[in-house]
Amino acid sequence: MTPLIEARGIRIAHRLKPIDLSFQPGEMVAVVGANGGGKTSLLRALAQVEDVEGDVLIGGETLAGLAPNRRARLVGLLPASREMAWPICVRDVISLGGAGHSPNAVDEQLEAFELQAFADRRVDRLSTGERSRALLARIFAASPRLMLLDEPMANLDPYWVRRLLVLLRNRVGSEGSVGLVALHDLGQMARFDRVIAVRNGLVAFDGTPQMLLESEIFLKVFRIPAEALGLTSTR
Repeated sequence: MTPLIEARGIRIAHRLKPIDLSFQPGEMVAVVGANGGGKTSLLRALAQVEDVEGDVLIGGETLAGLAPNRRARLVGLLPASREMAWPICVRDVISLGGAGHSPNAVDEQLEAFELQAFADRRVDRLSTGERSRALLARIFAASPRLMLLDEPMANLDPYWVRRLLVLLRNRVGSEGSVGLVALHDLGQMARFDRVIAVRNGLVAFDGTPQMLLESEIFLKVFRIPAEALGLTSTR
């Protein structure tokens, strides 16, 4: 099968060494690793949002150099920071993502992320978790082929952690897109099709969650055995 996403030799000086990756339509991929290992750098390199070497192709289109409106249809990045520069209302935040494939995309995501009551409230007056949901709704409204979510569950309560993963699974499954999620909570890995573990700016592991738990690489990446975290293989 032809990959939907291809990354060829992407690197960021002093942070990410050259990496080649490819992703198939419908994949949900967890990106894990110790602090400073390169999770955020990998997501930003795939989004081509800073001085990145190498190429990222989405559906055969090279991401670098595309017009902003076309980029928004191909890739969406949720940064680790949930700060907003402008005191605008939630509805306008979501609409900044674009209409996606549906003229009702904004209203659909207000409902999906249960933000109807906050639609006309300034985003800087929301809690951090509510603001996270608004920023996620913005990305979902645009329906990009590649969603890059940096610690999206960090400020969410248990219901919204579960709900977000269901929404993401439904989206990548129905649209044949790809979702990459940087995780600290390794207990969520089992919900993903694939795990990429980064260490010292390199991909140290790329395979299924079960394979990572059974691999000696887990200890090298996290410096603690999976069993000590209550993460055990089913073998």
